[in-house]
Amino acid sequence: MINVTKAFLPPLEEYTKYLQGIWDRCHLTNHGPLVNELEEKLREYLGVKHFFFVNNGTIALQIAIKALNLGGEIITTPFSYVATTSSIVWENAQPVFVDIHPETLTIDVDKIEAAITPSTSAILVTHVYGIPCDVEKIKEIADRRGLKVIYDAAHAFGVKYKGKSLLEYGDISTLSFHATKLFHTVEGGGIVTNDDELMHRISYMRNFGHKGQEDFWGLGVNGKNSEMHAAMGLCVMPYISEILAKRKELSETYDKHFSSMGVRIQRPTVPPGTEYNYAYYPVLFETEKQLVSVKNVLNAAYIHPRRYFYPSLHTLPYLKDKISLPVTESASARVLCLPLFHELTADSIRRICAIIAEILKY
Repeated sequence: MINVTKAFLPPLEEYTKYLQGIWDRCHLTNHGPLVNELEEKLREYLGVKHFFFVNNGTIALQIAIKALNLGGEIITTPFSYVATTSSIVWENAQPVFVDIHPETLTIDVDKIEAAITPSTSAILVTHVYGIPCDVEKIKEIADRRGLKVIYDAAHAFGVKYKGKSLLEYGDISTLSFHATKLFHTVEGGGIVTNDDELMHRISYMRNFGHKGQEDFWGLGVNGKNSEMHAAMGLCVMPYISEILAKRKELSETYDKHFSSMGVRIQRPTVPPGTEYNYAYYPVLFETEKQLVSVKNVLNAAYIHPRRYFYPSLHTLPYLKDKISLPVTESASARVLCLPLFHELTADSIRRICAIIAEILKY
C-alpha cells in the first residue's frame, strides 16, 4: 500500500542512544537538555532570532494569538488545514475569510483590504504547501492598517524567500513537526518571532505562565514538549538536506512522467525568488468528478492520495456566516495531493502517473 505520506525514521540505534541519556538523567520534560539543544539547532538552521519548541502546531497557533492579545476579527484563508481556523475560533475570535489566488492557492492579497473593518485585529494566513504568501504586500497592508500578522508555516520548514528564511516575515510564524511533515518530532510544533517582547511573553505562556516555581508572569498553558520528542528531532536534523533533495528529485520525477505521458495537469505556482521545500505534490484536476474517478481507481490499486485541503474551511459547520468564495470552492473540490515521501520509489511514481494518464484519456 502507498499512502500519501510516510514518516521519515532515522536508524533506530541513533534514537536509542539519545534514549539511554534520557534514562540516565531521568529528565523527561520541563525544558530538558535535548529540548534546549534542539531549539538552538533549529534556531540556527532556520535562520531566526527566537524559536520555541512546543507540543504541536495547533497550540503554537493558539499561543501566537494569545501572545498578540488578539480578538475581534482575524482575516484568514479558507484553504488550509482545519487547525488554522479552529485556533481562531477556540481563542474566541472571529475568522473572516478572504478568497485565494487561483495560481498560488495562498490568500489573494488584492482582496484583503475590502475585508478589513474596525474590528479587525490581525491577518493569519497559511503558506499553503510551503508556497509563500505575498509577504511584502501583506506587510504593507498590515503596517498601514495597524494589524498584526501571523503566518501558519506548518508546511514551510526550510523555505527561503529572496534569500532569507520565510519564517522571518510577520510578527509570529508557527510550525508543525507532526510525523507527516518533512521534518518531524513525532508530535511537535514551533513558534518563531524576531520580537524580544513577544519572545518573553511566549516563553512564559507555553509553561503555565511560570516565573520560577512559586510566581507567575501571567496566563499560560502547557505547551511544552518532551525529551523523547526532542530526541527524534535531533535524530532527523542531520538528514534534512538529504530529505529535501530527495523530495525535489521525486517531485521532478512526477513532472517528467506526466510530461512524457502527455498529461497536462495544473499545479500551484511557486513565486519567483523562492527556495522551495517540496513539502507536497498537489495537482488540480479539471473537475471534481475527474478527481473522484482518479482517487477511486488509485485507491483500488492500494494507492491513497489525499484531498488536501477539502472541504473549504468557510463551510465548517460551527461557523455561522456562510459566504461564497468561488476560487477556494473550485480549488478545494479539484485538488489532490499525490504520494510524496522519502522512501517512495521512481517506479511507484511512474505507476501512479500511468494510472492517472489512462483515466484522463476518457
